[in-house]
Amino acid sequence: MLHWIDDSAENYNELKLKAEAALKSRKAKSKAKSSKDEGLFKQVYKTIELLRGNPKHPGLHTHEYDSITNPYNEDAKVFEAYVQNATPGAYRVFWCYGPGTREITIIAITPHP
Repeated sequence: MLHWIDDSAENYNELKLKAEAALKSRKAKSKAKSSKDEGLFKQVYKTIELLRGNPKHPGLHTHEYDSITNPYNEDAKVFEAYVQNATPGAYRVFWCYGPGTREITIIAITPHP
């Protein structure tokens, strides 16, 4: 099961709204090529789905991240999953296990700090 911290849900929804607006504008102009906003949301969506299915998926490049504290247990780990790689300001998804067993909480969706 997937849980969201309020800020992460807002970030996700903001990215989604930008992508939807870009898609609507692109279709109105009869353009075929996707915008950066559409591509970014597609990548974030794919990352979230991979996390939901298998947090250890090799494409996520998941590893521990020490600069964010776990919202459920200060001693528990927080992880970083790649949305993009080799891109200036590449996006990341920060997450942790919890609050229950076999549950994941999305803490943040943000450009790499």
